[in-house]
Amino acid sequence: MPVNELDAAIAVARKAGAAILEHYSSDIISENKIGVDNRSEPVTAADREASRIIVEGIEELFPGDAILSEEEADKLEERLSNTRVWFVDPIDGTAGFIKKDGDFAVQIGLAENGVAVLGVVYLPAKDILYSAVRGGGSFVSENGGRARRVKVSAKTDFTEMDLAVSRDHRSPKMSRIVQELGLRKEVERGSVGVKIGLIAEQTCDLYIHLSHRTKFWDTCGPQVILEEAGGRLTDLFGNDFRYDLGNVQNLNGILASNGVAHASAVERLTPILHKLGRYKLSTAGLS
Repeated sequence: MPVNELDAAIAVARKAGAAILEHYSSDIISENKIGVDNRSEPVTAADREASRIIVEGIEELFPGDAILSEEEADKLEERLSNTRVWFVDPIDGTAGFIKKDGDFAVQIGLAENGVAVLGVVYLPAKDILYSAVRGGGSFVSENGGRARRVKVSAKTDFTEMDLAVSRDHRSPKMSRIVQELGLRKEVERGSVGVKIGLIAEQTCDLYIHLSHRTKFWDTCGPQVILEEAGGRLTDLFGNDFRYDLGNVQNLNGILASNGVAHASAVERLTPILHKLGRYKLSTAGLS
């Protein structure tokens, strides 16, 4: 893959981040929208402006590619017929943006033939940028500095592992999982990409998201960053994500790990999930 694709994704992420910070410095007015899963969720003018910046930037440079942003209409036929699709979440962690806690990120991912191959996660309020291209390693830069390579932990003992959990959407069932797995502690943060960054930098070792409500734009970019750092990202039952389906919901949740503990995490997590009433949902017929 030509390196200019990553450079372009980083450039539009930073440009969108600058626009987001202009909104961040003033009063933020949010409204509710109905998402693709027919649930109400918050949206702001910053989400929409950032989306336009990113989509227009990608369209200009890669006019043959399909693009799906959380804040734009899904051109389903075009997306499914294209081998290259960009997935954009202009502000992942809108709740954190509204609360001005700094815990939100611009997320851009590229999938080829249904497989995630490029990822950028940019935290504008902290000027932290994670980036990766399939086969090229995973990197982070802070305050505009030189990018350094990141690598996940090598822990396999769950009693020594820390779990990244959602700050704004933590399931009460998570306490049961933490207890039964014997995990050391929880680290609460917003945004999927932010939590994936914690694993990539060895601050955490696992991330479990029980809900079926995340979408392709939540996981595509972060997945490449984590896997290029040596980790793994699948659904809760260990199945790989495909990004060439019509339904963009991650119906079977998210399990992210340092890689070496992934198979064990799936094995131990599955019976706990069953006890909690969480079973694998079929994705057959969604392509």
